[in-house]
Amino acid sequence: MNLLIRASSYIIVAVSLASFSTAQQAAAGSEPQGLFSQDTLAQSALDLEGQTSSSQQPANPPPASPQSTPQPPATNAQQPAKPEPTEQEKEILKKEQSQRILGVVPQFSVTSRQNAPPLTSGQKFHLFAKSAFDPFQFGLAGLQAGISQANNSFPGYGQGAAGYGKRFGAAMTDQVSSNFFSNFAYPVLLKEDPRYFRLGEGTIKHRFFYALAHEFICRTDKGTSRFAYSNVLGAFTAGSLSNAYYPESDRGFGLTMNRSGIALLYGAGGNLIDEFWFDINQKLFHKHKKTPATSATPPQPQPTPDH
Repeated sequence: MNLLIRASSYIIVAVSLASFSTAQQAAAGSEPQGLFSQDTLAQSALDLEGQTSSSQQPANPPPASPQSTPQPPATNAQQPAKPEPTEQEKEILKKEQSQRILGVVPQFSVTSRQNAPPLTSGQKFHLFAKSAFDPFQFGLAGLQAGISQANNSFPGYGQGAAGYGKRFGAAMTDQVSSNFFSNFAYPVLLKEDPRYFRLGEGTIKHRFFYALAHEFICRTDKGTSRFAYSNVLGAFTAGSLSNAYYPESDRGFGLTMNRSGIALLYGAGGNLIDEFWFDINQKLFHKHKKTPATSATPPQPQPTPDH
């Protein structure tokens, strides 16, 4: 396009000069030859056409580089997916989540492995469901409802079968909601491990304070330790939710804080049982039998008499 514009400009200038030259020759009385004769104009047209056709031919493309496809930056690479639990780990979890005290009280969220891999979201939900709806929890809620009715606690529920049913429902809802928020919802959201990591060694004093402290200290999914937001937030969330089903006379900020604090104390007491029950169980029910001492020197063969 630029070449055509330049050629047009040259032609206009040339025509102007030719007209001026013709006028001069006419004034001098000679035959006007023009600055460009027919032969000259024809040759110029041929030269211009040749330049135009040569300029329209595409240049040779540069050789393609070996890596013609641009590679995405390293920052945009997809993150590797978390490895699935191995069959061995699944068997260990299954065994751990079958632990019971005296074959009755569940200890599903206790592990003695300090290097245990973190639970997936599905495993945390399984732990919540297994713990919250275990038959022992129904029996415990029934016992709490019976004691509450005998002491006429929560008088707004009344007495009789209806009052007992309301107390049973409130006790069961307390357990399920606290378990849901502390063992599933908040641990998944905050990437915390809801299990109790049993220490199992050291002095009794050290283990005692370790168990109490770990109601407020937890293991994260990255393996580090930090404040147990799941336990604390779960207790206060469940305590706040209880205002929806407790009698109107047993609602309010003060009672909510009281119920939440009691839940945390129960959790700390449960940690003490989880920490020391294995030792108690070993001493009471699994005493090792003493094996008879064996001689360190093997018996020597008796010499045979000579005949």
